[in-house]
Amino acid sequence: MLKRLHISNIALIDSADILFDERLNVLSGETGSGKSVILDSINFVLGSKADKSMIRHGESQAFVRAEFEVPPDSPAARAVEELDIECGGQIIITRKYSADGRGSIKLNGNGVTASMLRAVTSRLVDVHGQSEHFFLLSEANQLKVIDGLCGEDGDALKTELAGLIAKKKNISERIARLGGDEQERARQLDLLEYQIKEISAAGVREGEYEELIAKRNILNNTEKILAALSGAENALSSEGGCTDLISAAQRQFSAVSEFGPDYAELCDRLESLYAEADDIARSITDLADGVSFDEQEARCVEERIELLRALMKKYGSDEREILDFLDKATAKYDDLVNSGETIRKLNAQLFETDDEIFSLCARLSELRRGKAAAFGREVEKQLRSLNIPDAQFVVEFSDFDRQSAHLDSANGSDSVCFMFSANKGEPLKPLGKVISGGEMSRFMLAIKTRLKGLNGISTYIFDEIDAGISGMTARTVAQKFIEIAEQTQIIAVSHLPQVCAASNAQFLIYKTEENEKTVTRVRKLTDEQKIDELIRLTGSVDSPAAREHAKQLIAQYVK
Repeated sequence: MLKRLHISNIALIDSADILFDERLNVLSGETGSGKSVILDSINFVLGSKADKSMIRHGESQAFVRAEFEVPPDSPAARAVEELDIECGGQIIITRKYSADGRGSIKLNGNGVTASMLRAVTSRLVDVHGQSEHFFLLSEANQLKVIDGLCGEDGDALKTELAGLIAKKKNISERIARLGGDEQERARQLDLLEYQIKEISAAGVREGEYEELIAKRNILNNTEKILAALSGAENALSSEGGCTDLISAAQRQFSAVSEFGPDYAELCDRLESLYAEADDIARSITDLADGVSFDEQEARCVEERIELLRALMKKYGSDEREILDFLDKATAKYDDLVNSGETIRKLNAQLFETDDEIFSLCARLSELRRGKAAAFGREVEKQLRSLNIPDAQFVVEFSDFDRQSAHLDSANGSDSVCFMFSANKGEPLKPLGKVISGGEMSRFMLAIKTRLKGLNGISTYIFDEIDAGISGMTARTVAQKFIEIAEQTQIIAVSHLPQVCAASNAQFLIYKTEENEKTVTRVRKLTDEQKIDELIRLTGSVDSPAAREHAKQLIAQYVK
């Protein structure tokens, strides 16, 4: 339930702090006093679209805080926990909106988006006339209502159905891993065969790509390499070159090597140096003899590089990954070739499972249709007591058979639509397309009287549901509010004395002037002030008789 609402700087309200009763709360006041501002504030904190015009004139920011108490296992509490936010039976929402268009929303102290907030509040509050919180106009929610009527029997069927759906999913996944149906399997075999042949024909070898890149680099620089080899060879081996000079130096030291170890050592080193230089010269000559530019070879290297690059784009970033892909493709090809019989068995299991699912869907549909028929009759009865004597209400089910049934949802194959007609001779049409505002208010009241406690909503909010109602119908409306409020909190804007008399908490919304500004105030009425308000609502003059009449009006709703 909505325990407390704090409003700051919205329209004519500079500040208001409202403590609601857990049962029937009624807001009353003169036309234009600001009752709708209270509801606008609630809608705002529940996640409706913000508008700069809602900010009080002269202020830079509007603020609303709502405190809810909910059962820990309620749909709203679970929705909070699905957002990884602790609930603990309490939901506190704060929302700010600034004149510059910026805003913030917090849920139990955690920042959330408007859509995240609505995922919670749609399970928390039903505000009549606000589409984003209007539970029963959604056909998906209409089916949830019928399922709520089905109770444990419906839950048991849906649990069994969920198990079969999981079994079907497992079989389908196994079939998919084996190639699917015959056509899909043939397609996969063709693809795998092509991939295996392409890689095998290429004869991929690890390390080959880097070798080819190095070889291409040599081929592309043949002229430069030959020039370097030739220059080095001339420097070492030509007449008067490096080897000749080293040989001459060695001969000079050879003549004096007997005069001491130092000379002998240098002589030996020069001899070794000559041998090394001569060997280098011979190696350069051998390299030069082996270097030549072969145009055909260069073309082959380039083509091979391009082939490997093409394979890498398809099958892996290097030769090892390509070969791994080949191994896996070969293994999968072998599995698919031999999977025909297994797939046929799995397809048979899939068909049998679909039969079981269809049977359960049919049983669930039969249960739903029976509950929906009784539900329709009860709602019509409620509507007649609310002065819509010719009301017709039917829950229409879309038919399905084995071929057209939706067999992939644990919710069954049913789709439903609430059909309504308010006038004799008029055909039934979808609820949202034909019902008027006044009829919708009474229809919602009839539905909620029947569904109280079933849909998980903890607070119902009605904005002037009593428009155009008087006499005995007004008394019936008040009585139905009391019935609903036994299990679900109600916040209602009303001008009916009967509804106000039945309230557990009565709030007067009024305008006053303070500091040369008009402000809206909210006052929770005492028992005596409630009598004053009933006298005003009945249009009576304050007198002992009027006060006694107001007391009697209150007394008839006190148990």
